[in-house]
Amino acid sequence: MTQTSDNVTWLTQEAYNQLRAELEYLSGPARTEIAKKIEAAREEGDLRENGGYHAAKEEQGKQELRIRQLQQLLENAKVGEAPADDGVVEPGMVVTIAFDGDEDDTITFLLASREYASADIETYSPQSPLGTGVNGKKVGDLAEYELPNGKTASVKVLAAKPYSA
Repeated sequence: MTQTSDNVTWLTQEAYNQLRAELEYLSGPARTEIAKKIEAAREEGDLRENGGYHAAKEEQGKQELRIRQLQQLLENAKVGEAPADDGVVEPGMVVTIAFDGDEDDTITFLLASREYASADIETYSPQSPLGTGVNGKKVGDLAEYELPNGKTASVKVLAAKPYSA
């Protein structure tokens, strides 16, 4: 999981290895593959009306952007342990909250950066309004955060446990 402060990203060893593997794939085999697609499309002729060429170039641009993002993230990464199971909300925790103290109106989410978003559990960034509001709170604490419309919402932290994949 990650926690960003002063351009340092805290990662578990597992998360670091996963991002490093993605970077190695994108920098090696995936780069070769996209170069072959571009070359094959280029050989088809007129580049102005060649949809395959333009699609491949756009894909290459997105891939190169992701490579730069991963390089920057890993360059500033500090590898550490998963958060302690102490009931304090922090990045890397699965958090359950109740809206306005109504224990029937709850959500459970992972507080982590977008690199950890998965289909298994909803993920909120520590920099999001809700993430900022609950970060550092303890189980039982009330937290407030600002909604997009400028109003303030209140939630109660019901649970905070370290995430395990």
